[in-house]
Amino acid sequence: MRFFSSLSVGIALVGAAAGLVTPYNTTSIGLGDFPSLINVTTEDLATGLEAGRFTSVDLVKAYSARIMEVNSTLRMVTEINPDALAIAAELDAMRANGTILGPLHGLPILIKNNIATADQMNNTAGSFALLGARVPHDSTLAAKLRKAGAIILGKTNLSQWANYRSNNSTNGWSAYGGQTEAAYYPHQDPSGSSSGSGVSSSIGLALSALGSETSGSILSPSDVNNLVGIKPTVGLTSRYLVIPISEHQDTVGPMARTVKDAAYLLQAIAGVDSNDNYTSAIPNNGTIPDYVAACDYSALAGKRIGVAWNVIDIYGPIDEPVMTAFQESVALIERAGATIVDANFTAFSEYVTDNNETLVLNADFLTNLATYLSELSYNPNDVKDLQDVRNFTHNFTQEDWPDRDTAVWDDALDNQGWNNSDPRFWAAYQANLYYGGEGGILGALERNNVSAVLLPTQLSPGIPALVGSPVITVPMGFYPADWNVTYNARKTLVETGPKVPFGLSFMGRKFDEATLVGLAYAYEQRTMHRDDVQPYIIPNIELGDFVK
Repeated sequence: MRFFSSLSVGIALVGAAAGLVTPYNTTSIGLGDFPSLINVTTEDLATGLEAGRFTSVDLVKAYSARIMEVNSTLRMVTEINPDALAIAAELDAMRANGTILGPLHGLPILIKNNIATADQMNNTAGSFALLGARVPHDSTLAAKLRKAGAIILGKTNLSQWANYRSNNSTNGWSAYGGQTEAAYYPHQDPSGSSSGSGVSSSIGLALSALGSETSGSILSPSDVNNLVGIKPTVGLTSRYLVIPISEHQDTVGPMARTVKDAAYLLQAIAGVDSNDNYTSAIPNNGTIPDYVAACDYSALAGKRIGVAWNVIDIYGPIDEPVMTAFQESVALIERAGATIVDANFTAFSEYVTDNNETLVLNADFLTNLATYLSELSYNPNDVKDLQDVRNFTHNFTQEDWPDRDTAVWDDALDNQGWNNSDPRFWAAYQANLYYGGEGGILGALERNNVSAVLLPTQLSPGIPALVGSPVITVPMGFYPADWNVTYNARKTLVETGPKVPFGLSFMGRKFDEATLVGLAYAYEQRTMHRDDVQPYIIPNIELGDFVK
């Protein structure tokens, strides 16, 4: 891995656990003259670039320095793009010549380390099994970001294999990247699997970040990192050359500090891709709505909004601060002009004791991982399928086996043993469609004629995951300063504690992200909960340290 200093010097590391040391002797030229990078928006940066107050090269230097300042503590970024400064210079030159590729032109974005790039960076899913592997070309999402003028600044750490390896690991841990921690409380669980993307975006280490979700991996880290996260409809964003779990549930989306910033990023990555046939389901011949224009303060007025109260009752009890904030949010949404109705998931009690989702994910993973591995142009460890990956993991010391088990893979390979071309797959998949459809979110939307259904984000991912429907989470509040600390199963990370954030989810119809963006924006602008609490660790380096 290589990281740039302000003098464009690559710093080699062996694993992110080595941390980063900032070599800077910065000279501030008046930080008040420049936007604070923990709060800056897409429009702030675009305006500053257009006015010539700073350049994209300045942004890359500043964001890279911020990463280097805190990465040894939080371990959220596995590598910075060695080409980032050169790309930024090219985009600055284009801007000077009057060529602007779009709102993201020259803006640094971080992406999860399962989204492939055909450059000097690795794409590992957090495993040494894929260190040094190469793809023949960029993933569709990386290509879209480049086409939009965004600078892919680096790769973020994740829960290894997107949390699809162990039953006893920790959120945000990978062999390659170490243990990511969140920034609102010391040793805070960052949630997963898009852990590094969540932490990076929360403290302004890039404008925003991309995460991926199978069931909760965008929503959950956004929830505990005080972010807006959009889990798009499966098929709205391409998964081509994204290391997979499940073709039926995987999706890639933005994690940002504001709804509008998330909308800008979603606009850039959504669309039809001939390499991912699920994107052929995008309505209106693949035409993508204007998600930024959907950011409407009045979007809640006149809407019917549902609440899945039975999910809360069955999952309960919920921590009192979360429940109180949720009830206050429902009341606020009603005051903003919405009609609140009950919109229960009628099959939810059956779903919580059902095992068909595991069967589907196991079957998809066996098939889809082998497909991804077959597409590599260079495969240094010659891993061709899950059996090969398991063998590597069991025999490579830094993979931390058996302390962190491979129980998920063992179940798929040894107990289940069949993939998604097996006749047994269809029955399991149909059960999922029932629990997520008529008995879940899609049925609740239609029966009650509502535009969205609300839940605390900690309860929202599972049911929409089954049918690939969209969810957006927005900051809703924080645990109080005197809240008792609770720990994860390993007693190594703080799950809940003083000032840890939590969010509110809007769940909607397939390919109806524009409606959800509008509702979430209207809620966000009335509450601005993101500003209520600051992280305990914030980089000191700012843009003004690099502008000449």
